[in-house]
Amino acid sequence: MRTDPEADTPDLDLAELVRADGVQFVLAVFVDLTGKPCAKLVPAEAIEELRDEGVGFAGYAVGALGQQPSDPDVIARPDVRSYTPIPFVKPGLALVHCDPHVNGAPWPYAPRVILRSLLEKAAERGLSLSVGAEVEYFLVDRDEHGVLRVADPKDTADRPCYDARGLTRMYDHLTAVSTAMNSLGWGNYANDHEDGNGQFEQNFKHADALTTADRVITLRYLVSVLAERRGMTATFMPKPFTDRTGTGMHLHMSLWRGTEPAFPDAADARGLGLSPLAYSFVAGLVEHARGLQAVIAPTVNSYKRTGAVSTRSGATWSPRVASYGGNDRTHFIRVPDGNRIELRGGDGAANPYLAAAAALAAGLDGIERGLDPGEPGAGGKGPELPPTLLHAVEALQADDVVSGALDAAGPGVSGYFADLKREEFFDWHSTVGAWELDRYLTAF
Repeated sequence: MRTDPEADTPDLDLAELVRADGVQFVLAVFVDLTGKPCAKLVPAEAIEELRDEGVGFAGYAVGALGQQPSDPDVIARPDVRSYTPIPFVKPGLALVHCDPHVNGAPWPYAPRVILRSLLEKAAERGLSLSVGAEVEYFLVDRDEHGVLRVADPKDTADRPCYDARGLTRMYDHLTAVSTAMNSLGWGNYANDHEDGNGQFEQNFKHADALTTADRVITLRYLVSVLAERRGMTATFMPKPFTDRTGTGMHLHMSLWRGTEPAFPDAADARGLGLSPLAYSFVAGLVEHARGLQAVIAPTVNSYKRTGAVSTRSGATWSPRVASYGGNDRTHFIRVPDGNRIELRGGDGAANPYLAAAAALAAGLDGIERGLDPGEPGAGGKGPELPPTLLHAVEALQADDVVSGALDAAGPGVSGYFADLKREEFFDWHSTVGAWELDRYLTAF
């Protein structure tokens, strides 16, 4: 397990780690552009082959990875620094995140490869990105008629957020996840009932951007598996219930120069404690917010969350405009203190590698151009966010910086991604749903 993500650890050997931990099988994991986790189960007896050669996949079968059936295999090569024993899932099981390659070169459609490329560009400027991610999810099941419902039948309060009783009823699940995170050295520091019935959040400490993205993927996997053991389904869908708060994935970000933080400035005249560089980073995010939404809110359902005007609790907790301000959760960008900024536009469907890459590209553009976001304002000031996925895709294609982030490891990825998302929108748009039947069946 990589206990110090920031450290340079070239001496780690995957085979030695597997033998030392008594691991019997290793999940070699990567994700496609939608964030779908893909893996092969590699026995310990073949760990040298995994270490030296990687493991092959038919890329077209994977899903959204930019391949056709005639294309050569995708070879997933493990990053030993992400090696993680997970005996709480199965005794003797470990996981390692991989970088997909094709014909010996990093595959430009692979999200982990894309994020690596953006981090290298930041490093050329002497900067590194630290990220903390808030992972929210619902615990649900279905009734005898197949209707989706909250897994806890007693979780019915109009304002259930932080409710100690609802938290305690899910104690076994939440503590299993917390114990798993802490055994991996992630530093789980809080677990809470969120604003929607059946909605929870479990937090872990920030790390470098690549490590945090790996951990988000690992955590989604762990939460799903541990929920299934108790007869529940964990969903990261942005808006599974019309009348309840949606699921976000807020990213807390800061830039560093070596071991020195680049964001704080106690002399900030605006009172948020940010440096001029930090304000330019914020300005870049605001400038590119509309195109960025296609990446950090990447589904049809995402815009049911950001477009909501009310919920049972009385608040949506999701931004509708690209505003920024202090410790105020109505903003697209919240500034809790001078050490970090919180990007609140993303949701549970976001691919964490792409989200971090696109946000970094937007922020760096703000720095390079010396942009200024203006004075911190109340909610309502700033560009309006796209109302649908189709609008977001159009904004993405018109934004050279955000689309350029997707193309960071090679050309064609942003167009491929936009086509996937446009097709997703029209698949939904062409499907007749219950709302249309209820509204139109006998209306004329």
